[in-house]
Amino acid sequence: MRSIPTTRRALMGGAAGLAALGGRSASAAALPALPASPVALSVMDVGGDLQLTQAVINAYAKANPRLVSGVAFSQAPAPELAGKLKAQQAAGRVDIDLVLTGVGGMSAGVAQDLWIPVVSDYGAALPNLEDIYLPGAWKMQGLAQNQGVCDVFSPAGPLLEYMPDAVKQPPKNTQELLDWTRAHPKRFFYANPANSGPGATFLMGLPYLLKDKAPMDPANGWDNTWSYLVELGKNIEYYPTGTAATMKELGQGSRDIIATQLGWDLNPRILGVVPKEAEIIVLEGFHWVTDAHYWAIPKGVSNDKLAVLLDLIKYMLSKPAQAMTYDKGYFYPGPAVKDVPLSMAPEESQRLVGEYTRPNYAKLIAEVPVEVTLDADKLLYAYDRWNQQVGARVGR
Repeated sequence: MRSIPTTRRALMGGAAGLAALGGRSASAAALPALPASPVALSVMDVGGDLQLTQAVINAYAKANPRLVSGVAFSQAPAPELAGKLKAQQAAGRVDIDLVLTGVGGMSAGVAQDLWIPVVSDYGAALPNLEDIYLPGAWKMQGLAQNQGVCDVFSPAGPLLEYMPDAVKQPPKNTQELLDWTRAHPKRFFYANPANSGPGATFLMGLPYLLKDKAPMDPANGWDNTWSYLVELGKNIEYYPTGTAATMKELGQGSRDIIATQLGWDLNPRILGVVPKEAEIIVLEGFHWVTDAHYWAIPKGVSNDKLAVLLDLIKYMLSKPAQAMTYDKGYFYPGPAVKDVPLSMAPEESQRLVGEYTRPNYAKLIAEVPVEVTLDADKLLYAYDRWNQQVGARVGR
């Protein structure tokens, strides 16, 4: 999308730099051989990625019966993942072969050294990532620090979604939003950022909206943001643990304005959870904060399964597989790989996304500055501080 912020260049030149070569470094490990008999795979989703990629995984399994005997899918909240995996690894009994995760789960795993560094160790099994990725997806790949692979990408948010019959004059800037919540207590909310893409992009987008001195430094540069969130929280009833609850309450009329992002604006309207007539706004000074999902392989997975998973990841990065991620707009646009237009997607995706896409999406994506999500340590700090300073003080 746009140039990488200065504070990100060291990260991109280091961790992501290896990915630019497909991870083919001198220290790369020998590729494991594909198994002689099929393996059963266990896939855990902690970020909603299955909605986009379960069909891809099933298609791979069906096409490769000599490699895959079956796939078991499970889901769990992202904050539970790291502890669960760490306990399994300590016991030497890892029963999760592939994790599908958002930025939060990916970052937590990086911080606790849970993942096999697939890009640096086994990059020879993968395409050259810098060559195939969209610019924004390539930037987001840097956050994985070679320990996971970005499978879907979105410019994301933060956007605000509202019902026009309830909000006659939507707020235009952060002060107006705060004033609106004071005049309409409990009618605005957003989900816990650690388990919500819209919640996370709202959190990370505020430093740009509030003109904080260092938007990439939540510890020392977010004075305006932390103060604003505390004030905003005085008018918020509670923070849901996931985004779906915010959509349900907006659709039911329990709330009038919620935080959202591109896919969460599009998909719930397609599914009928939120009325089609719901509108979106961006506040003055808005910057995109991008979002992505990742596939990561936990340490402790057998070589037989690792070999199959590397082949599966390679398939996930192919254009036909990427075209399936348009889905019903859940992570709009969806593909992390370039040159995958909507016209390549299944017919149903083309019809639904074409019908529900807002006319101003393309203009916003083309014209608004694009920022990368905080890296792992800063993101986890921001989540922890939000929990202590904002989430724990709801309504006061």
